[in-house]
Amino acid sequence: MKQTDVFGDALWLGAPEPRTGQFLFLRGRFTAGTVRKATLYVVGLGYFECRINGRRVSEDRFLPLNTDYEPRRDYPVGERLAGHRILVPVFDVTDLLIKGENVLAVQFGGGWYDRDNEARFGYAKVIWRLSGEDENGAFSFCSSERDRIAPGFITEYDLTERETQDLRLPAAGAYDPWYDDSAWPNAAAAGAPETEYFFPDCPADRAVRRHTPVCLNEEARAYDCGVNLTGTPVLRLYGKAGERVTVSFSEERTPGGTPDPVWRHGQTLTFICGGAETRARARFTWFGFRYFAVEGPAEVLYAEEIHTPAARVAEFSCDSETLNWIDRAFVTTQLMNMHGGIPSDCPHLERRGYTGDGQLACRAAMFTLDAKAFYRKWIDDVLDCQDLLTGHIQYTAPYIRSGGGPGGWGCAIVEVPYRYYRFYGDRDVLTKCYPAMLRYFDYLESKTVNGLIVSDKEGEWCLGDWCTPEDIILPAPFVNNCFYIRSLRQCVKIAALIGRERDIPELERRIDARKQAVTAAYFNKWDGNFLGCRQGANAFAVDIGLGDERTYRNLVAYYEKRQGYDTGIFGTETVTRVLFENGDGDLAVRLMASESEHSFSEMKKRGATTLWEYFPGSLRDRSHSHPMFGAVDACLYTYLLGIRQREDGAGWKDLELAPVFAAPIGRAEGGRAFENGEISVKWHRENDAVRLTVTLSGTLSAVLLHGGGRFPLSAGENAFVFPG
Repeated sequence: MKQTDVFGDALWLGAPEPRTGQFLFLRGRFTAGTVRKATLYVVGLGYFECRINGRRVSEDRFLPLNTDYEPRRDYPVGERLAGHRILVPVFDVTDLLIKGENVLAVQFGGGWYDRDNEARFGYAKVIWRLSGEDENGAFSFCSSERDRIAPGFITEYDLTERETQDLRLPAAGAYDPWYDDSAWPNAAAAGAPETEYFFPDCPADRAVRRHTPVCLNEEARAYDCGVNLTGTPVLRLYGKAGERVTVSFSEERTPGGTPDPVWRHGQTLTFICGGAETRARARFTWFGFRYFAVEGPAEVLYAEEIHTPAARVAEFSCDSETLNWIDRAFVTTQLMNMHGGIPSDCPHLERRGYTGDGQLACRAAMFTLDAKAFYRKWIDDVLDCQDLLTGHIQYTAPYIRSGGGPGGWGCAIVEVPYRYYRFYGDRDVLTKCYPAMLRYFDYLESKTVNGLIVSDKEGEWCLGDWCTPEDIILPAPFVNNCFYIRSLRQCVKIAALIGRERDIPELERRIDARKQAVTAAYFNKWDGNFLGCRQGANAFAVDIGLGDERTYRNLVAYYEKRQGYDTGIFGTETVTRVLFENGDGDLAVRLMASESEHSFSEMKKRGATTLWEYFPGSLRDRSHSHPMFGAVDACLYTYLLGIRQREDGAGWKDLELAPVFAAPIGRAEGGRAFENGEISVKWHRENDAVRLTVTLSGTLSAVLLHGGGRFPLSAGENAFVFPG
């Protein structure tokens, strides 16, 4: 849609003398009769809060959802992004209007839109339109240069690090309808973005629960929320005008019970008291933390956990506490990295929608959470970040300059839509994304040297696997060509699904050419290994059909001896899944539950409630809230519980149950809710047998696969006993 389709005659407005880093207040007045219905369309960039007559129009946070809002001058360098969107929130405000004069107040600025760096889009700006009906008929009011504008009370701000609120400033009371804004200047017309407008169905952030922090150190006034979360403390300020309250954060604590500055990640929240008792919280950013300390005249009331309110739709438990912890920790970490419609890498340091991290974790996220609208929105972000000139897919979506690689990152244009189709049965997504997939493949072909894709974009940091415990052994081209081959294979399936069979011969030709190049460069014909079988190299190869009969056998022998991971974010998922797929679920479980230094178990022992960016004991240690290692969580459901669908199935209409009764565990149970019903699976060992119970509800149908047989399952409870 165009601007006029949504906002009619409304103007984008900003400060008469705009500057970077401003937070502004806009107040508009209008007169209505007895209102029968009223709808508000409003956007403030970067983020905004809006009230009518002093009452919030919504409990949503960090609106609008994050997108590539409009073109940026000379950014990215030498490229033109394919799409620009602004997602317009729509609110039913019928109950907020009164007969007579009404006041609409919006505070706006910050976010990714107005950052003081090369990624900046522009100055803070706002637009609104309110339409409805009263006893006199239809009415429409909208933003105009008659609206009043003034600086807000956010005086220092950086999206990833800090927010300072000066509550002494007059604008601290500007939400109140009786506030006197007569001295404020009129707003100035701001440049309209060159963009498209859409109404989103992806949910916005909300405060989903309250935590009661426990005081760990009374002298330092240090608190523990009990879990690593994203959000903000809520305080009662009681200081005199000008007194400061400072909140510092950390993911870890010192032995003395204070927030450890090593894990602070630069995060600070500051209030300058206005002299009256008031309740205060961060408004335009969130913090990633478990521990925090308060300095100054304030009382801690509670901590708000804020993120996309994606409901959990799957449950898993077994008699391995480490596997149970992986499931809990992944879901928690994934939720803490769902903000503004973006699956971020971490909730503090970067907050970016990395296409590598996002494609890796999407399968587990779709399995455990109601994330359909969330990922549909992010797929559009990935499409938007394609370069119109070359077909290059960026490393983050929406685009912020970052590191990545040509396969494990850019191939999100294939992997995420394909996983989305498999989970939700939406073939239209494949049809929409398919031309972008082919353009990206053509781009990768242009980066070929001796048959291998060796780089992505000149001057950029090119990665292969990432976050290995020790120095990365695998060459980046090996990993990225394996991802490229996998995506080409997925695209063959997609072409058949959407009626593009004519493209399949060329896709298969490219698959064969890349396989030959990878084999020539990295396969040792003397022992059957790729790159010494280290860091999951043989698993990457087996996953795309490379190697000989020794390659997989060597993989098993290598990890039987090691009994732990030496892999990075991609290798960990690939090794685990390939072992399950090839009948070595016992070894896969032992790796997941390993008590080696570089393990999930070690994270758990160290008190982690979310997944770390690196395994403990690695050469680096940074963020303690990164979801990508949790990609293995999908294996708990698809293998140990066996909840799968036919290889050519989609939307869970052809559900096939094939649980792996892995020897290291004695029981497993759980299930998942689908649109047409729920499945519950429970198995346990008893003497020399395994007892399995499968319960189906709704119209869900499934077939049990075991020992070469197919057993149709009926609605209700189905019980089986197999030799153990």
